[in-house]
Amino acid sequence: MKGRHRGAARRRPWNLYIGLTLVGLTAAMALISLVWLPHDPIETQVLRRFQPPNAEHWLGTDQFGRDLFSRVLAGARTTLMVGAVAVGFGAALGAVIGGAAAWAGRWMDEGLMRLMDAVGAFPPVLSALLLASVMGPGAVSGTLAIGIASVPVFARLTRANMLALRQADFVEAARALGAGDVRIVTRHLWPNVAGVLLVQATITFAHAVLAEAALSYLGLGTQPPAPSWGRMLREAQDFLVFSPYPALFPGAAIALTVLGLNLLGDGLRDRLDPRSRRP
Repeated sequence: MKGRHRGAARRRPWNLYIGLTLVGLTAAMALISLVWLPHDPIETQVLRRFQPPNAEHWLGTDQFGRDLFSRVLAGARTTLMVGAVAVGFGAALGAVIGGAAAWAGRWMDEGLMRLMDAVGAFPPVLSALLLASVMGPGAVSGTLAIGIASVPVFARLTRANMLALRQADFVEAARALGAGDVRIVTRHLWPNVAGVLLVQATITFAHAVLAEAALSYLGLGTQPPAPSWGRMLREAQDFLVFSPYPALFPGAAIALTVLGLNLLGDGLRDRLDPRSRRP
């Protein structure tokens, strides 16, 4: 009986629970910012700059006297919006490309995979620089850069899994029963690939959060006065001598969000893939 309890305790997906909690906290911050903020996140009050956390400003104020709590909440909305759109775009396009390469094979497979190799050679920052030169810096160009950079990951993952499943017994049985290519792909292959793509999406989301922060830090992402965690870090670095809070809180928000997404992805992998479950 004791051994059974120990085994059950070992199988508890603590990483999934902690990841869900941290990601849920970030999502709650973003949702709250849509309906309520204690202060205007872009209102400057120079006479109140560099205040420590207090009853009026719960996380203090920055170098312009702006409320840090309101800016962190609004920054969560920006981060999740950019990350969700970028990952959704990358996952959808990558899945289509990977699926087409795996199913068509031969020259199409080779051509699409070489194209993915070329796209994957460009890091998000370089892609953002190229897009910013055409579109101008901003959230749209940053989102496109992050999304394009994530396409090869999903394409290769989809292709590898579909190639492995094409020769599976249930696919051969469906073909023997007269199922066409469209039915086999939509009814038998995609449902088996979806779980793997979901796990990859959470991990890629964590990378997207870091990429968005990096692009905003460099001035290529979300532009002021819109709050962004990366931009807040960039603005705060020159004033660390006066107050650490403008850099501490957005930095902690980035770290906890990325940690939560990574733990969530790890937990989903353990839950959805029987081969990776701990004994």
